[in-house]
Amino acid sequence: MIICIETATNLCSVALCDSAGVISLKESNDLKSHASMLTLFIGDILKEAGVNASDLEAVAVSKGPGSYTGLRIGVSVAKGIAFAASIPLIGIETTLSMFTGLKEKMIKEGLPYRDTIFCPMLDARRMEVYYALFDSEGNTIKDISAEIITQDSFKNVPESQNIIFFGDGALKCKFVLKRPGIQFEDDFTMSAANMHKPAVKALKSKQFEDVAYFEPYYLKDFITTTQRKNILG
Repeated sequence: MIICIETATNLCSVALCDSAGVISLKESNDLKSHASMLTLFIGDILKEAGVNASDLEAVAVSKGPGSYTGLRIGVSVAKGIAFAASIPLIGIETTLSMFTGLKEKMIKEGLPYRDTIFCPMLDARRMEVYYALFDSEGNTIKDISAEIITQDSFKNVPESQNIIFFGDGALKCKFVLKRPGIQFEDDFTMSAANMHKPAVKALKSKQFEDVAYFEPYYLKDFITTTQRKNILG
């Protein structure tokens, strides 16, 4: 079994998975939940499943891009579990787990997805987003980058090629991107459950992170918790 941690956005999400699928899931959209709820969710899930951290095969964590504070909290907790329980640490790119989640949703709903370019987008404030491009098999077409989206974005993609945009960064691009063959998926939601397949694949191929040196993929600062006043005045 693998415990999966997703804290790259405002969502705090934890899933317990095995090779067959998601066993248990706990999550909260409370802006302050990363620091206060993450370890509680993990403890509850393990207790309900009747397992200890040392019984796990690995701990997987969303490694970014995304919220600076959220990623830092998630990775710190994941590294703590991996070190204390002597289990492998797996880092999953946030955009990859987003792709996996949407593709599985489309397959479940019987929607066509082949010959489509997937563009997971995370909000990076103003008109800037973090995004990557994947083909329908999950192969990377464009690596993750932080860019300002304009009406000229994606001009290098043929207009005959369908592109689907999703994630909280895609919402603000709706009125900017005007070209044939584009689609916006409004119902996509982030979740640690989306990490299931990438985490299992990484476990089987032994693609592990160095617990001592692993750091999230930071691109920009983003605060997910309420800033406190300076007590020194």
